[in-house]
Amino acid sequence: GADTLYALAPVSPMGGLWRSILIPGWGQAKLNRKLTGALFIAWEGVTLGMAIKSNHELNYLRRTGSGSVRAKEKERQDWLVLLAFNHLFSAIEAYVSAHLWDFPDDLDVRAAPLPGGGIGAGVKIPF
Repeated sequence: GADTLYALAPVSPMGGLWRSILIPGWGQAKLNRKLTGALFIAWEGVTLGMAIKSNHELNYLRRTGSGSVRAKEKERQDWLVLLAFNHLFSAIEAYVSAHLWDFPDDLDVRAAPLPGGGIGAGVKIPF
């Protein structure tokens, strides 16, 4: 079945997806993709921090009756959209990475000049 197909991966594709929806980077960390996971977590921190900061600034602008409220609302919305996108992209990346878990690392791609001009490329995939 589907469970035995991904038996070598530390997490199933759906497991990676749900982990990274909950906490971006968790699915990648479970798949031993530490750098990718760290990048998702770092971006999560940036977007969450900026969303909180813009929310505090928005509250201040509302209390003081500033005319910049609408612009700050748009800024906060932008950070929230980036935060949601990070969750979605992290989940999709973990899902795809789990599917490609057993893809060979040692692919060999070569480019070479062709007789008569031009460039050719070849891919060697070990089985």
